[in-house]
Amino acid sequence: MKCNLCIRNCNIDRDESLGFCHANNNIKIAKYMLYHYEEPCISGVKGSGAIFFSNCNLKCIYCQNYEISLEEYGKEITVEEFSNICLELQDMGALNINLITPGHYALKIKEGLILAKKKGLTIPIVYNTNSYENVDTIKKLAGIIDIYLPDFKYYDDKLAIKYSSAPGYMENAKMVIAEMYKQVRNPIIEKGIMKKGVIVRHLMLPTLTEDSKNIINYLYKTYGNNIYVSIMNQYTPMKHFDDDILNKTITKEEYECIIDYAYDLGIRNCFVQDDETAKKSFIPNFKE
Repeated sequence: MKCNLCIRNCNIDRDESLGFCHANNNIKIAKYMLYHYEEPCISGVKGSGAIFFSNCNLKCIYCQNYEISLEEYGKEITVEEFSNICLELQDMGALNINLITPGHYALKIKEGLILAKKKGLTIPIVYNTNSYENVDTIKKLAGIIDIYLPDFKYYDDKLAIKYSSAPGYMENAKMVIAEMYKQVRNPIIEKGIMKKGVIVRHLMLPTLTEDSKNIINYLYKTYGNNIYVSIMNQYTPMKHFDDDILNKTITKEEYECIIDYAYDLGIRNCFVQDDETAKKSFIPNFKE
């Protein structure tokens, strides 16, 4: 089958050649673990059952998980093995199965989740994505995913191209999030833990507050408080960039400006971060 899972539409047989993401037809993962650094309604106290997938269909030059996204660290597993990992995480006490950057394996993952549910998987499924899939890919996940956790990285397409090699990002993210919301609708939270719903993440980049405002304004005007917005200040320079924007962290003033902007718009379902998140210590060690 020709691969058109994302909007790059490589249209190649991944058993015979590699497209933009460099993934073949086997699921490849770098790590799975109980993870405590997601939004509180995802991680809770027990932790989210995170599965970190290798490779990526974006090329974000500032990626914190570059070892697995750009350097492609990880190991290939079968659909059967993936289903067993889901069950192992459930047995470990995970509140959910958290699929991190899954888009380029979406249909294989769907097979594995269906199999895992037949074996006794009952906890919610979180689809944690960069939002660069084709809308048809998201449609094929209807009834399988309980919680969508999409990024909305850029409003300005020039930024998407410059920093992630992702033309058309904003318009596609709008369509993808609309389909996600159509599937799961308004959030359901029980005892502080999300069971169903959409949380849209926006990672702020230094100095680009106008782009952040455009994203937040769009989300509120479109969805009001029927979704959650997660405004993230954790951008961490991973290396020296020949770029005046990427060589610094978010200032306190920039972050507070965006938080105030969101509140003044009327946003109330919002997650914010403290000053301690812009550290490399929050990035998983994928090779231990």
